[in-house]
Amino acid sequence: MSNNTIVVCGGGGFIGGHLVGELRRLGLGPIRSVDKKPLNEWFQCFDDVENLHLDLSRKEACERAVEGATFVYNLAADMGGMGFIEHNKALCMLSVLINTHLLQAARAAGVERFFYASSACVYAADKQTDPSVSGLKESDAYPAMPEDGYGWEKLFSERMCRHFREDFGLATRIARYHNVYGPHGTFDGGREKAPAAICRKVIAAKLSGAHKIEIWGDGNQTRSFMYIDDCLKGTQRLMHSQITDPINVGSSEKVSINQLVDIVEDIAGIKLKRRYNLDAPKGVNGRNSDNTLIRELFDWEPDTRLRVGLEKTYAWIHDQMTRGCAEEVRSQEHVS
Repeated sequence: MSNNTIVVCGGGGFIGGHLVGELRRLGLGPIRSVDKKPLNEWFQCFDDVENLHLDLSRKEACERAVEGATFVYNLAADMGGMGFIEHNKALCMLSVLINTHLLQAARAAGVERFFYASSACVYAADKQTDPSVSGLKESDAYPAMPEDGYGWEKLFSERMCRHFREDFGLATRIARYHNVYGPHGTFDGGREKAPAAICRKVIAAKLSGAHKIEIWGDGNQTRSFMYIDDCLKGTQRLMHSQITDPINVGSSEKVSINQLVDIVEDIAGIKLKRRYNLDAPKGVNGRNSDNTLIRELFDWEPDTRLRVGLEKTYAWIHDQMTRGCAEEVRSQEHVS
């Protein structure tokens, strides 16, 4: 990939920012990072990268983004955690414009390879009713019954990638990510996912002395969470493989939300009183990644233990929150 223009769509976001950083570390590129957000709102922004502020739901923006590109990573989407996708189904569905226009632009520009970031939300709801679910294998996406809104958009966009490959010869690769987490991502504002939200709530409880926490649902719903470093490894392995069908890229370490809170409390050295909000969005009862296929194909699977990844994530969020508090105090002192 040296001396080939690499485009990261959604480069101002959580996974995209880390991917740009990884490509820089490997000495690959030149790199072009594209995002809808203004540059000052990007989670990571690098001066030695071509950074473009473009709305990729517009066809002309996609044409500009992939101009002269050899490799394209599509990580761009209007999305967030369960609270966001439950209440913004139309916005999530509109992300179909991004992938559709990017595929059209990539084909016209002669892009060699196109990566699409799909999601475990494509899996059929009737396979996720039991918290003790053993794991979702790739074939469990059909017959289709994905997460309403967000999951349908992801599944449709997977099919678009497939048919652009079959009909037009555009080499596409598709990863079904399972709950990626880590530093340099959103942890408040409504778009954050469970690991970041729990870290923020525990930190806030410790700093305030309130010693209580609200948990969405009854806490028995299960998930697996993949640390960002594993996500990057899986993405690169898949991008440079000959695997054309969608594949799980996720941890198989399943935990309940209550167990997730246990781990974060232990990291923080605190125990909190739990209040369960049974009216809040909680998603499916059980979801885990079956990694049989990725092990067979790559002799590898995401293997960062949840405790290890959460320690790093907690430390980063703690730094952000305490720095924010300190800056607010200084601002108030200046005003007074």
